[in-house]
Amino acid sequence: TAIEKDELSSVIFYGPAGTGKSTLAYLIANYTQAQFEPYSAVTSGVADIRKVTAQAKKRMEVQGRKTILFVDEIHRFNKAQQDAFLPFVEDGTIVLIGSTTENPFFEINAPLVSRSRIFVFEPLDEEQIGAIVDRALADEERGLGKLGAELTPEAKAHIINLANEIGRAHV
Repeated sequence: TAIEKDELSSVIFYGPAGTGKSTLAYLIANYTQAQFEPYSAVTSGVADIRKVTAQAKKRMEVQGRKTILFVDEIHRFNKAQQDAFLPFVEDGTIVLIGSTTENPFFEINAPLVSRSRIFVFEPLDEEQIGAIVDRALADEERGLGKLGAELTPEAKAHIINLANEIGRAHV
């Protein structure tokens, strides 16, 4: 509902790799009217964050347009670096979407956690992976549907096993 109404508040997506955290962030970006700024805590620093928050503040003042700051692997920032987000989350300059594979209650500083909603992503089970495989085989626009490709039950089971609870497109 918050996404549909474009009233999103800061969130932290927590779960194992391949469970859709980044995908959901990009879907939110496409659905809302906000400017989307993706960053990786592995390759970005606080200077980058200060730059994007300055741009976000100006964008809000001039255009009245929100900025969603997506920080992949936010747990890689130390506690002091995470503090850099606080004033901008508090004053609404940015809507923070943090993605982490680590427990946010231990790896994200308490003030940031208290200002965010935590969403836990679970790995996919065999039935869910099987449904993704079936959809890929049937989809004529984005899958193999036009080719009429089929899998033996053994081949499908092998793909499900290889996926290892991850539903990424390259599996």
